[in-house]
Amino acid sequence: MELATSYMGLALRNPLVASPSPLSKTVDGVRRLADAGVGAVVLYSLFEEQLRREAALNEQLTDAGTESFAEALSYFPVTTAAEPGPRRYLSLLERAAASVEIPVIASLNGVTPGGWTDYARAMQDAGAAAIELNIYYLPGDPRISGRDVEQRHIDVLTRVKDAVSVPVAVKLGPYFSSTGEMALALDAAGADGLVLFNRLLQPDIDPDTLSVGPAVELSNPAEGRLARTWIALLHGRVRASLAATTGVEEPTDVARYLLAGADVVMTTSALLRHGPGYAVVLLDGLRAWIERKGFTSVDELRGMLAVAPSADETAEARADYVSALREANSSTYGPW
Repeated sequence: MELATSYMGLALRNPLVASPSPLSKTVDGVRRLADAGVGAVVLYSLFEEQLRREAALNEQLTDAGTESFAEALSYFPVTTAAEPGPRRYLSLLERAAASVEIPVIASLNGVTPGGWTDYARAMQDAGAAAIELNIYYLPGDPRISGRDVEQRHIDVLTRVKDAVSVPVAVKLGPYFSSTGEMALALDAAGADGLVLFNRLLQPDIDPDTLSVGPAVELSNPAEGRLARTWIALLHGRVRASLAATTGVEEPTDVARYLLAGADVVMTTSALLRHGPGYAVVLLDGLRAWIERKGFTSVDELRGMLAVAPSADETAEARADYVSALREANSSTYGPW
């Protein structure tokens, strides 16, 4: 049984990747994930705004303790060397990468063009096997055009690619007017991987406290359908590796993504619900499913149910929609 695979040119022992979560905020947490068998770990995201707020708050402090993470300080450009947030993140990244034999991928959520490139270079120098760009941009100004939003993603990717030599993935949201075109544009701009899709966690209104606050919910398996639809459409049409994320709870969810064409399958919610050791359940279940179906490797089944490059993608997507709608209106569910 061969579960080994490749993601952005990185050799992975299997296609299960632990995506960013509190589980990867310590070296011990990264070790626990690696010991459970995952193929790679993506560290929690480094947010530029948070770092800059910390820097502002610490301007009044003395220099005491600035050498606490001496091994990491040398990685930073002058403009960020004094920030405690980056030092902590880079120290974690360096120690985690040295403590496990699987790839450790850094995650960056930047704002300014300089922030993206400076931190990306620092992450590479600290030992990141690759960098995942977690681009969250909500165009609150209604005068901002869709093309401007799309170009922002291209510009961020281009700048980071020019700054580092390690593979770079872009984590996409599902709300582009043409997700396929955006994926092709990022692929042409040099993205080594596309992660579909980012769960954009929006705040919500609390009617009791009359306030707006965070509303964080773990994903459920039904959320994986949209990502699988686009992975099936993009498989064979982009050079970049395709990473699936969201909606992984059972081993069959991993199998579904692989059949659609994913190179790797990322999970956070399942590992948070059940603990890092749940990776063993997912991998053992995947192996059992592969054997039951008569395959000998993940390469044999990957993309088996993807949309063929020669197919009419729009017609096939609509046909699938119509079939689902007919099923929903069948006697099984009753009339709507």
